[in-house]
Amino acid sequence: MTERASEPEFVGTWAKRYYFANRAAVDGVLRPHGIGSTQWAVLYQLATDGPTSQRDLGRALHIERASLSGIVATLVRKGLVEQAPSPTDQRQRLITLTPDGRTMWGALPDPFAEVRSVALVGIDPDDLATAIRVLRKATEQVEAHTFGTS
Repeated sequence: MTERASEPEFVGTWAKRYYFANRAAVDGVLRPHGIGSTQWAVLYQLATDGPTSQRDLGRALHIERASLSGIVATLVRKGLVEQAPSPTDQRQRLITLTPDGRTMWGALPDPFAEVRSVALVGIDPDDLATAIRVLRKATEQVEAHTFGTS
């Protein structure tokens, strides 16, 4: 089958392929530090925004509740985060970086910057801006549309 760049389905195909290649590369950068990309994202969120309820953390990172529970449990076992009941709602768990978590965060590379330094070499900035604009608009339109309803 011959690829034709003008066919719309290739936008999604290449966006997905880039996502998976990027994620594998980011995981490769983080592997020597003993964490994966999703754990890095949780640490990033906590380092940036401070203590966060587990529910809000899941929403911010677009991670399902069951998946996030496992990720947080792993980070707790590693001594990087701690869970405590929320002072405002005892049903919620507040997730906080531990001192070891803060130390690790300070020593971690920015894996996305490292991957971008390879992935985007030689790409015209105008082409990159167009790609971002197209993917952002397409994403917004899909998210705004309700599928599967009559």
